[in-house]
Amino acid sequence: MLYWLTALSDGGDFFNLFRYITFRAGGAFFTALVFGFLFGRPLINVLRRRQGKGQPIRDDGPEGHFSKAGTPTMGGLLIVGALVTSTLLWARWDNGFVWIVLFVTLAYGLIGFADDYAKVSKQNTKGVSSKMRLLLGFIIAGIAGYWATTLHPEALQNQVALPVFKDLLLNFGFLFLPFSMFVIVGAANAVNLTDGLDGLAIMPCMIAGGALGVIAYAVGRVDFTEYLDVHYVPGTGEILIFCAGLIGGGLGFLWYNAPPAAVFMGDTGSLALGGALGAIAVATKHELVLGIVGGLFVVEALSVIIQVLYFKRTGKRVFLMAPIHHHYEKKGWAEPQIVIRFWIISLILAMIGLATLKVR
Repeated sequence: MLYWLTALSDGGDFFNLFRYITFRAGGAFFTALVFGFLFGRPLINVLRRRQGKGQPIRDDGPEGHFSKAGTPTMGGLLIVGALVTSTLLWARWDNGFVWIVLFVTLAYGLIGFADDYAKVSKQNTKGVSSKMRLLLGFIIAGIAGYWATTLHPEALQNQVALPVFKDLLLNFGFLFLPFSMFVIVGAANAVNLTDGLDGLAIMPCMIAGGALGVIAYAVGRVDFTEYLDVHYVPGTGEILIFCAGLIGGGLGFLWYNAPPAAVFMGDTGSLALGGALGAIAVATKHELVLGIVGGLFVVEALSVIIQVLYFKRTGKRVFLMAPIHHHYEKKGWAEPQIVIRFWIISLILAMIGLATLKVR
């Protein structure tokens, strides 16, 4: 919205700064951060009063988690609120990619909110059925995937770019839509599975969001894409503003989610953030790079899949408990130790993902 202040500029004054994506990204970061600090404590107080017993704890979970009983959930409302407010304030409203990412974020946030509400109101860990969540998730992802395709240059429509290999595109044809749906739904559920320890999911989301923001800015500039030999996707640079808001809002939330957490993000936050990361990857034509940048989420999801499939075939378990962060809890690792080490892994993977921009 503030972009339109450039209409008051003569080209050499303060208002001219609003033309620059990097300036507005900085504004979005600080707006989201301040939003988180201002509304974090009031929101937690409201959630605690309304939820009473807070998020229900799994009976079969790690023993240390029973001490967290009574902690309110739905803290993702703080992240989504900060993220949406900062994006609407600082991004251009005539950019379709921004609206795609906002649409996915809000829609998946609503699914997560319904799930959190069902868990809290019924005081069980089931919530909305997994089939319904997946159905709604695929419908939203289908809309977003098709919408993104209509905004891509004709030469890139229904194409999947391979990292590292210069100018190599795979034409998925009509299969691109289901592929994009899988990317968005998979990212949302992978982040959701990762959100099991205080602070574990939010920092990797910020790291992945920052990396994808850099990628979005790079592929949205023709001079950068010519230098880096990556595909030019006009308009994606504005997504950097969304990503900056994600980092600012995430830091504001982490202030209250740091161990011992005063609030959990819940499915409201994890599904919204995961869906947003998937939507950004589809918009920027970096779906496969998301698997590297968000590699921690991939490992968490794979640990659950492997555990379930192996147990059904053999009756035995590969991990002491899945997702894999619970495996390390069972092995005796302290929760902060797991969280910080997983943050380090996430940062390393993000750097590798960014390196694919230059390694050709």
